Amino acid sequence: MSRTRTALLAATALVAGAAGTAMAAVPGDVGAAAVPCTVDYQVQNQWNTGFTASVKVTNNGAAKSSWSVKWTYAGNQQVTSGWNAKVTQSGANVTAANESYNGTLATGGSATFGFQGTYSGSNAVPATFTLDGVTCNVDSGGPTDPPDPTDPPPGNRVDNPYSGAKVYVNPEWSENAAAEPGGSRIANQPTGVWMDRIAAVNGANGKMSLRDHLDEALRQKGSGELVFQVVIYNLPGRDCAALASNGELGPTEIDKYKTQYIDPIKTILADPKYASLRIVTTVEIDSLPNLVTNVSPRATATPNCDVMKANGNYVKGVGYALNKLGDVPNVYNYVDAGHHGWLGWDDNFGASAELFKQAATAEGATVADVHGFIANTANYSALKEDHFSIGDSVAGKSVRESKWVSWNRYVDELSYAQALRDKLVSLGFDSKIGMLIDTSRNGWGGANRPTGPGATTSVDTYVDGGRYDRRFNTGNWCNQSGAGLGERPKASPQPGIDAYVWMKPPGESDGASKAIDNDEGKGFDRMCDPTYTGNPRNDNNMSGALPDAPISGHWFSAQFQELMKNAYPPLS
Repeated sequence: MSRTRTALLAATALVAGAAGTAMAAVPGDVGAAAVPCTVDYQVQNQWNTGFTASVKVTNNGAAKSSWSVKWTYAGNQQVTSGWNAKVTQSGANVTAANESYNGTLATGGSATFGFQGTYSGSNAVPATFTLDGVTCNVDSGGPTDPPDPTDPPPGNRVDNPYSGAKVYVNPEWSENAAAEPGGSRIANQPTGVWMDRIAAVNGANGKMSLRDHLDEALRQKGSGELVFQVVIYNLPGRDCAALASNGELGPTEIDKYKTQYIDPIKTILADPKYASLRIVTTVEIDSLPNLVTNVSPRATATPNCDVMKANGNYVKGVGYALNKLGDVPNVYNYVDAGHHGWLGWDDNFGASAELFKQAATAEGATVADVHGFIANTANYSALKEDHFSIGDSVAGKSVRESKWVSWNRYVDELSYAQALRDKLVSLGFDSKIGMLIDTSRNGWGGANRPTGPGATTSVDTYVDGGRYDRRFNTGNWCNQSGAGLGERPKASPQPGIDAYVWMKPPGESDGASKAIDNDEGKGFDRMCDPTYTGNPRNDNNMSGALPDAPISGHWFSAQFQELMKNAYPPLS
């Protein structure tokens, strides 16, 4: 690390020349005047065109319910993004105002915020800082220490965060897996940590909090690189087409989503303590695609999805999350992109990509806040169908005409993810965006796994006889019978794919098979009932769900055993 120069500044300063630091007098020092506030301004990292800095302001005056710190640069520094404060700049003048969640500043209390900026030439520490208009610190002058050229610049994210890195093993999931007969074979696999309600951030019902997980991630990291995967999943009116995963926030509670959910998560992720982690977010699964496929005038429309399209809170919520979390230099945002059996049709594919672009440029977000997209999150679509392709024809009919494919443009997740990536780049996303594919439950192995194509007597026998995915319909999503663990998590498995991941922890239920009272806002969805005969969203097929399932997110031993039994590649 390059040495950083701390400016701990006050109206009365004692210069500690050996350290190159201006030290503030504090109340109680003999012969020192009362100091209204102190500021600790640290250039944490610096490279040839930019830098990051941390600012800690301590209030020694009367308690405050809001605050504003100001300073002026002598050079051409420009703030590009900030965290834990609203940091704005006009000319050389910078203002950092509190966020809604950290406005209280007691006597003797401190607030810390950070920012990233650019510069050329010198990057001197500002000479004067004020807190609410009162001068509270004075810089001793002198240049900052030169950067160590071997230091990687923060905020310059690596192209693929999974490359060369371990991935966090959630000890709570690992314990559940290891307690199952045969579960020790996969208990050390990395899975996502789900923030599916506000209480989950600080830990609910004895569960680890987000900070607990991050602290454990630091322990697992050691001296190497480590990816921490967290699922952001609490939009207002969440998952408008599926009752099992409804959330705690009503359709209009966008402000609560911002201030009580996203803002606290950002505060935690932006803590410098966790700056060495590569934090991968999966942003709001089962949200934006609903605004394409499940709204009027489509036969698959639901009243709840019509409401969410009309009020715009899915787009606003995703944009806000991308904007805020994207400000943290070591966060990599991946936006949920449904799966091929949801968005692969011609009238869904392009419209969904354009909607992703709309959300990525809402609420202050830009396409630069998106590192990539994730397909098949918590779903079952096969990674790659080897025994038929979209270009095949049988008995004079295209594979697209089969009942299973039903005119979809894609037959598996790999082809869908790679094609969607190309489409998104064409719409203005960075050409280096990467895709993730959730392979936690799409192995479809076991004794019934086809070993070759189906009979060529008809296009349906050809496809049905050869397909790995054995659901009744690609619209089936709840606790699917016959499903198996898929490819183990791995980095860079295919062109354009950053990683195969287990974002959905195998063994955690998709939803209850019958109505169960709960305090998590989760309803009963007939798609989780094994006796349900379906609806237009699954072409009125049987649900294919396992019986006796608990509410979503709760441990489902029977499902876990099914997934291990049908794993592909098989478990040893």
